[in-house]
Amino acid sequence: MTIIHSIKATEVVVPAKPGSLNSEEVIDKDAAFAQKFLTGERWTEFANQPKWILEITLKNGLTGIGETYRSASKELLYEAMQAFVGQDVLKLNWRRLPVNDQRIYEAFETAVLDLVGKILNVPIAQLLGGAYRDRIDCFGWTGRRTPEDAAQKAFEAMQKGHKAFKFKCSDEDPVRLWTEEIRKKCGDGIKILLDPNQRWTDVDTTLKLMEGVEKDIMLGLEDPILHADVAGFKYLRETLGIPMYRHISLPYTQDIRDMIAFVRADAVDGYNFNGSAYNCVLLAEIAHLEGKSCWRGSEVDLGISETMGLQIAAASVNCTVPSDIFGELVREDDLIVQPIRFENGAALVPQGAGLGIELDREALKKYKISEMNAQ
Repeated sequence: MTIIHSIKATEVVVPAKPGSLNSEEVIDKDAAFAQKFLTGERWTEFANQPKWILEITLKNGLTGIGETYRSASKELLYEAMQAFVGQDVLKLNWRRLPVNDQRIYEAFETAVLDLVGKILNVPIAQLLGGAYRDRIDCFGWTGRRTPEDAAQKAFEAMQKGHKAFKFKCSDEDPVRLWTEEIRKKCGDGIKILLDPNQRWTDVDTTLKLMEGVEKDIMLGLEDPILHADVAGFKYLRETLGIPMYRHISLPYTQDIRDMIAFVRADAVDGYNFNGSAYNCVLLAEIAHLEGKSCWRGSEVDLGISETMGLQIAAASVNCTVPSDIFGELVREDDLIVQPIRFENGAALVPQGAGLGIELDREALKKYKISEMNAQ
């Protein structure tokens, strides 16, 4: 009764809430950056890119759910759906599922592990080796802002109990003014992480932009310069006197071995990992052996992927930096019946079997674009 009988994939677009991304005065014009991260013509259009919600149903009627990353290939998704029909979920190698494309892999992994968790009556974190924690500290988050808006967003997050706030930024943003305004409005109440997504490009630009930024307000810098510049990361870590972090994002087909050069060089203070569950737990273990911490990254996802992220973070021994679980701040809907619960800036890890959540079918219908079926 553990044989996959049918699979349904529903294409959805869930827009961003008004005002949740950049300030109105700040316009993203970097088309190459948008193309690189599959966000449309501009970065701020990422929420308008389609996702697919996967439902895998066994012969006994039990269903597991998953979610692709944005802009996943419809053709590759359907090909994988056909390959899974007829498979026994208890005989699959859960660490190496028969899916090659990273942007759809996690949808199948999540749905399969949701099913297995329901069959065994345990949360997914238990299937990953067991949970180290039942709540995950999370960042507040927003895009590029005016200094006044930046301070207001950080203040709102602080009022909700968040200990840290993450800003996207480019080399056009006056980050020193951001931190000055945040200090005025928030005092010592919240730390700041700046994430340029490599858009500061090089060491000299980073040093110039960080001139005058108070070190004690900074949680750190994530990916200010190009990933290939390992020596640059190490130099900035030693020169700026604030923590440096490297994002390893497997959905962009980065290899987990990308981490090795950073480990050998002792180039960063920790890591942001997102990608498939078993690979991310493995990456966390490597970082733990290095004596470094990590957090769970995201692409500002919907409720299924974010809940899976919580399960992964719970099972990662050193996931102690606030995680990128904040879709509820950005998206109109999360497509799950009970939203992720937050207490004092921390997300509570669902304790039910599998993911521990239920798909909101009314919301799925509302945001549906198309669907595919395989059986």
